[in-house]
Amino acid sequence: MNIAYVFFTFKYVSVIPSPQQGAQALPIAANIQALSHSFADRQVLRNVSFRVDQGAFVGLLGANGAGKTTLFSILTRLLRSSSGNVFLFGHDLQQSPAAALATLGIVFQQPTLDLDLSVLQNLQYHGAIQGMSPTNVQSRAQDELERLQLWDRRHEHVRRLNGGHRRRVEIARALLHEPRLLLLDEATAGLDLESRIQLQRHVRTLIETRGLAVLWSTHRAEELEASDTVILLDKGAVCAQGQLSTLITAAGVEDTNQLLLSLSKTRA
Repeated sequence: MNIAYVFFTFKYVSVIPSPQQGAQALPIAANIQALSHSFADRQVLRNVSFRVDQGAFVGLLGANGAGKTTLFSILTRLLRSSSGNVFLFGHDLQQSPAAALATLGIVFQQPTLDLDLSVLQNLQYHGAIQGMSPTNVQSRAQDELERLQLWDRRHEHVRRLNGGHRRRVEIARALLHEPRLLLLDEATAGLDLESRIQLQRHVRTLIETRGLAVLWSTHRAEELEASDTVILLDKGAVCAQGQLSTLITAAGVEDTNQLLLSLSKTRA
């Protein structure tokens, strides 16, 4: 990505890519515009705006309590925002929720599998909710579970799986109806290092092989790569966004953790 301008203020850093001559713009998977939300008198999101392009990995980075889960709840329509707009592949989430949500796959921070159902039964239930035919569900479930090396365990109860394998099942379920945008909210929470690495590798492979758009929410700086586009969320507001390596250089710090600390201090 060619960087044309870097803007600084005491409260916000934004890296804006320069337009490329003759380049064809990718569809916008998610367009979040001036999103704000409050619980009673406590404001948890403050004028949040950013976009996720098709085929892009975007990291949403922030400490616990920064507003990441509230944002995901709005994007999945579990909450309705106090103000602002969300468009998913051009569909207004408020005006056309069914069309907008049909483009989404979601892995929540808290596990949502039924532990007393088998791996395959969990996917079959999800497929039925999505209006998929039993034949299509079976075919798609086999595709996704084989890719995640879980097809041989499809009849096991989820309760018998370890945390890493349960997360794989949730990924398979999220991809069952072939969404175009995958949301992952702290998807590596509770996983060991090997499972975290495997999960990240799989998600990035999906981007390369399917052109999937991914919004990856995390508080772990090590889960992001220098070339990633990142949105840094602090106290419910976007305090920086752009290519991670460029933001680090622009802020005059050595790594992502120092970047988070420096931006957080300027907003204190």
